[in-house]
Amino acid sequence: MKDRPSRRALDRFLLDGKTALVTGSYRGLGFVLARSLAEAGAAVILNGRNSQELEKSVEALRGEGFSAHGYCFDIKDEKAIDLALTRIEKEVGPVDILVNNAGIQERVPLEEASLEVWNKIIETNLTGAFLVSRRVVKGMITRKSGKIINICSLASLAGRRGIGPYTAAKGGLKMLTQAMCADWGGCNIQINGIAPGYFLSEMTKSLRQDREFDAWVRNRTPAGRWGDPRELTGPLLLFASASGDFVNGQVLAVDGGIIATM
Repeated sequence: MKDRPSRRALDRFLLDGKTALVTGSYRGLGFVLARSLAEAGAAVILNGRNSQELEKSVEALRGEGFSAHGYCFDIKDEKAIDLALTRIEKEVGPVDILVNNAGIQERVPLEEASLEVWNKIIETNLTGAFLVSRRVVKGMITRKSGKIINICSLASLAGRRGIGPYTAAKGGLKMLTQAMCADWGGCNIQINGIAPGYFLSEMTKSLRQDREFDAWVRNRTPAGRWGDPRELTGPLLLFASASGDFVNGQVLAVDGGIIATM
């Protein structure tokens, strides 16, 4: 029997020895993203504001044999971020990979959106990514190495009626991704974004229960279905690993073909 062929190309997607922080990750797509990074070999740091649920998710990953840690802090609170990252760096190690996943959505027409709703969505989906990235990147600049992955949206690429504040925030996140690339790319830091289409998640549960909307998604998506969260793993590992070392400032739509056929 011949020896097994070399798998060095696949090895470039491995994350052994790396530490990854995923914001908003104790449930939903964030948890799937964190688990995918753990499967590739990274020590993962889960984040959220519900300490009990956060600990349950950490224990679930540890129960599968993964290296997992949980840190409860608000990504909108600059002081809380600094305190948490100082602890993380001391207790776990420097963050090699940051995934800015935390986000919220409120479906409201722009003319009916209150300033409170506007500020809450902008602060969580855009300002939070800026604050966490600004703190984490300090170590990346010193080490001349790092990966930042911003979880954008189809709303980063095109508008849709009824979600104006969310569209503004996610559109800003797309441009923030490019701004980060411009400022930090020269330090061997790669910053890219993933723009998911319509995926099966807790955030989309009510939409999937709406028969009219569910039919619209299936008819509008060339793939004819909602996305499975695990289908984000490939792009995630590309951007998080050595395989993506020369990819920078990009936002990849993972949407079953929606944007391509608008």
